[in-house]
Amino acid sequence: IVEIGPEENRLLNASSFDIGPEGRFVVSDAPNGRERVQIFESNGTRVGGFYLPGRVKPKFTYDGVVLTGVGSLQFTGQSILMNQPELGGLVTEFSINGHPFRTFGVLRRTGQESDRDVHLALNSGLPLVDPQGGYYFVFQSGIPIFRKYDKFGTLLFERHIEGPELDPVVATIPTVWPKRTGKTGRELPLIPPTIQAATVDPRGNLWI
Repeated sequence: IVEIGPEENRLLNASSFDIGPEGRFVVSDAPNGRERVQIFESNGTRVGGFYLPGRVKPKFTYDGVVLTGVGSLQFTGQSILMNQPELGGLVTEFSINGHPFRTFGVLRRTGQESDRDVHLALNSGLPLVDPQGGYYFVFQSGIPIFRKYDKFGTLLFERHIEGPELDPVVATIPTVWPKRTGKTGRELPLIPPTIQAATVDPRGNLWI
């Protein structure tokens, strides 16, 4: 229902997608190396969109593939939630016109604060709307952790995700990350995701 291309009303190099409560959907893509978010009606008609500042940056590597762009977004129908740790918080809420009107969630301590790229990558994750109220945030790399926030963005609790199934994964999480030289000549760390997907069901249960 949406054609391929860099123009408005089309999509190129899409990285994330979400459907709002009334059937409209949001897709992030990156034509010409710039991150873009577009909103569509259920029939594919474009409602609006905006570009994010700066150029698209690598975030993770998975099975040898470098993953770039907006890692996830949540569409409430009235606003869009994205993880943009470079703006100073875990979750940034944008209007449908692209205005960032609030940021919440203190970045977690990583021990890598001296290396900004690594520190931000270890604070990348999945913001999720809880239909019962508030929000979850699931850290996507490093030690598997999630947080719960109320509707005002106040932290309610933080939990480590533990268990015998995860012990081998946690034991192999690196503490040093190799870097590669990107197209711009800048060295960037290659950080594998620990968490690949997460969602919240209608009863407010978090699935990871």
